[in-house]
Amino acid sequence: MSVDAYLRPINHSETLLINERSGALEASRKVFRFGFGQSPFPVPAEVSTRLSEHAAEKSYLPVQGLKPLREAVATFHREQDGVDWQAERVLVGPGSKLLIYAVMAAFTRAEVLLISPSWVSYEPQAHLAGHAVHRLQTTAESHWRLSAEQLEKFCAAREQPELPLILVLNYPGNPSGTTYGEAELQALVGVMRRYNILVISDEIYGMLNHTGQHRSLARYYPEGTLVTGGLSKWCGAGGWRLGVMHVPEALAGNLLPRLLGVASETWSCVSSPVQYAAIKAYTFGPDVQAYVAREREVLSLIGNAAAARLNEAGVATASPEGGFYLFPDFAAWRDQLARRGIHGSDQLCTALLEEAGVALLPGTAFGMPAQELVARLSYVNFDGDLALQPDADLEQVAQPVLEGIGAINHWLTQLGQEAA
Repeated sequence: MSVDAYLRPINHSETLLINERSGALEASRKVFRFGFGQSPFPVPAEVSTRLSEHAAEKSYLPVQGLKPLREAVATFHREQDGVDWQAERVLVGPGSKLLIYAVMAAFTRAEVLLISPSWVSYEPQAHLAGHAVHRLQTTAESHWRLSAEQLEKFCAAREQPELPLILVLNYPGNPSGTTYGEAELQALVGVMRRYNILVISDEIYGMLNHTGQHRSLARYYPEGTLVTGGLSKWCGAGGWRLGVMHVPEALAGNLLPRLLGVASETWSCVSSPVQYAAIKAYTFGPDVQAYVAREREVLSLIGNAAAARLNEAGVATASPEGGFYLFPDFAAWRDQLARRGIHGSDQLCTALLEEAGVALLPGTAFGMPAQELVARLSYVNFDGDLALQPDADLEQVAQPVLEGIGAINHWLTQLGQEAA
């Protein structure tokens, strides 16, 4: 019996796939692995120690999450973000990715609004949940930020305004590395409130705002904002798979029971040892505070140096404001690339990988039009352990990243010489 016609068109995640492709190619040549976005920093020692101490914990924990952990998470976000997080409305999940999907799965019908570019998994998740997806295109000139005017125009023209509208807003952004300021958020909130938009504010990189000035959307739109975060980025614990979500009081009565229902029928609970260890991370003692401050310093220095060198080569790149991503735009090289038969980001990234040994993710993976010559660069191929040392030479730490940027620029120089 053939089942092919009934299978969903869901493919391997682009971010995970590029990691595997880069590893395979590395066996035969040097590869600058800018494709996979994983924190290069080790988990803080005291947090890892706490995991070891609780390795024998084997019992199922409450679906919503361990109560002392939810209390620590709520206190952490009240202090760090100035928002009203309450433990009884915190949900702990196996990474923020699945928490975001749980929200989508809780609705029988909804429209999901995404920004282009935005993280690769939002759209497949929306389709898995059976929802229509709409996109709003941003530009390099706006540093890939959604404007209130764009959002207003879309909402005013909706054909089915009676359906719930779920906007996924991610900042500091993956893939852009840019973020929103207070005035921009407040302008967006005016539209969100007018049209009763439900927002999933994916603030997983909030603690890695390079200046420590992250502003949660929940400050300005508390009644309609679900905030997600977790340990994967600021605590370097991606593989631990621990994410958190806060449900606002205005939505908790109806939505939180549905989210708990999704959780109970899918992941049951997050790993017990990880939850106990996470309490230590979210307690945010002096050593962990110093760790985060150093992360911000290192990521800002390396990211800005990489962006500057790309801009010098005529590749328009917004300076990063958080996280560890750049979103370079090769549009100024369009004519030279076209002579090589390169007309879009997929072809561009294939050529860079095969000819320059540089692994980037194409803009198409993030919802960008195929002809746009944009790609995501994750500048994490440096020694995170060394970078945390107080006497480390950060220019030396940055060398693997800058060497990869040099490989891109050299490839472009050769391209220009061929076209001359």
